[in-house]
Amino acid sequence: MDDKKDGIISEKAIPLLETRQITKVYGEKIKTQVLHGVDLIIEKKEFVSIIGPSGCGKTTLLNILGTLDNATSGEIIFEGKNLTAMKPDELAAFRNQNLGFIFQFHHLLPEFTAIENVLIPTWIKDKRSGMKHKEHAEYLLETVGLKEYMNKKSTDLSGGQQQRVAIARALINSPQIILADEPTGNLDTESTAQAYELFRKINHELHTTMLIVTHDSELARKSDRIIKMKDGLIEKDCRTGVDECIEY
Repeated sequence: MDDKKDGIISEKAIPLLETRQITKVYGEKIKTQVLHGVDLIIEKKEFVSIIGPSGCGKTTLLNILGTLDNATSGEIIFEGKNLTAMKPDELAAFRNQNLGFIFQFHHLLPEFTAIENVLIPTWIKDKRSGMKHKEHAEYLLETVGLKEYMNKKSTDLSGGQQQRVAIARALINSPQIILADEPTGNLDTESTAQAYELFRKINHELHTTMLIVTHDSELARKSDRIIKMKDGLIEKDCRTGVDECIEY
């Protein structure tokens, strides 16, 4: 079926996120190439895990996709828009409005309550948080099972609870995609399972695309798609038969 009508490309025809021949080289005198021409397409509403051995370029790729780092060469395309052509202030605004980040270390501000930590991205975006933002933050904390803890300082929460606050914070500006770097790396087995269920709930109910870098083979196995990296390249891209991708 033709995805074009009257010269207009349909939403289905445009990927959410695409890389074109992304390379990354660190160093000036002694150069270390981490990424070697990565081509990748992420569609809307996908639940994708990126796996591979340490040093293969997983986190570097995720940081470039999230515009936290610059590629040495290549292009990042988001819904047809070339991000590599944007100025730093334009990228910062784009990042705040369209991307959500979850890291292995939650980076909550210890002097703030759970709900204040969730609201921080709205302060950056709108310079203040109105009632609409507060209600949305309360809804997200309820979604992650922390409604009764919203006014507690982050230091009074367990590690798993703190990571759930970080998940709610990543969602506050209704991003189209969540980029997560080892989000369960510091969690115990039970908290890891709870985090996965939350990711799935976000993916299904909020239609948020999930892109997760992980060493956790069980979490990866539950994904809809697994991208396996090796030596700065995509070695395998598995949508079925995911066990083949996980063996490394």
